[in-house]
Amino acid sequence: MDVVAGLLNGPRAQGAFLLRSSLIPPWSLRIQDEAPLTLVAVVRGTAWVIPEGGAATELHPGDVAILRGPDPYTFADDPATAPQAVIHPGQRCTAPDGGELLDLTDLGIRTWGNADDGATILITGTYQVLSEICRPLLDALPPLVVLRYDAWDSPLVPLLAAEVVKDEPGQDAVLDRVLDLLLIAALRTWFSRPEADPPPWYRAQSDPVVGAALRLLHDAPERPWTVAKLAAETNVSRAALARRFTELVGEPPMAYLTAWRLALAADLLRDPELTIGQVAERVGYGSSFALSTAFKRVRGVSPREHRAEIARTPQPLAATTPWQRRLA
Repeated sequence: MDVVAGLLNGPRAQGAFLLRSSLIPPWSLRIQDEAPLTLVAVVRGTAWVIPEGGAATELHPGDVAILRGPDPYTFADDPATAPQAVIHPGQRCTAPDGGELLDLTDLGIRTWGNADDGATILITGTYQVLSEICRPLLDALPPLVVLRYDAWDSPLVPLLAAEVVKDEPGQDAVLDRVLDLLLIAALRTWFSRPEADPPPWYRAQSDPVVGAALRLLHDAPERPWTVAKLAAETNVSRAALARRFTELVGEPPMAYLTAWRLALAADLLRDPELTIGQVAERVGYGSSFALSTAFKRVRGVSPREHRAEIARTPQPLAATTPWQRRLA
């Protein structure tokens, strides 16, 4: 498994917030929900995205914007249009003065806006929580990435637009999968561009030796790996593997393995049904004490403290308007 594949498991565990917006001008939405990652696809019409402190960018049908939080941003029909709604943490929506929204309302299944058949149709997918194993990849993104419809060949935007308005058994799972696939396709496209700056280990996955070593570490972190064992599996000498791995990835194999194991552990600790000992076993530590020692040394807190912090993290606010209750 590579870290991109980990995206298929990380975000789905917490679910994503999906919304179809149907709008006619003038409209402007200020998003300050502090979500770590949001995708917005333009299905019809045009829209402007204005990052906080950044330049406005016009989007067209088929374009996809990836916004890395937690900084606020605005979507509007025109950069000069004043915000009519503010999206707060937990997807709570108010007027700019904090009062009740009047012009934007529930329009059906996962749909809201100011017109049933708007000139502009947007599909928004918001990840409320991110997996630890995919965070290093997403941290390499700029605050705003825009992929133009003619720069990549993907049927996923129209598929998501068709599925988001359905209310059928298992629909939430379908939407999570399609959104995750859209995110992965968008990330692969972005990181293949010359202007992108992917982390070294991302590029190293294409190397025949180091890529094979990375897949072994990702697929079986619980194995008692040493550089010698890893070199034997990849059919090179210990010295050759250590040198090439460090050169391409930027750190030695065992240091990379430690970071990978602890990221997996941080994700597994979200499951209250797993004991710390069970988490330790799954990620290659012989005991809960061994995991706790490594976790605190690298992350500054113990696994127990990390789990307690997760429990204290506020959950999305309760729905307070008809469209929020319907979309929750």
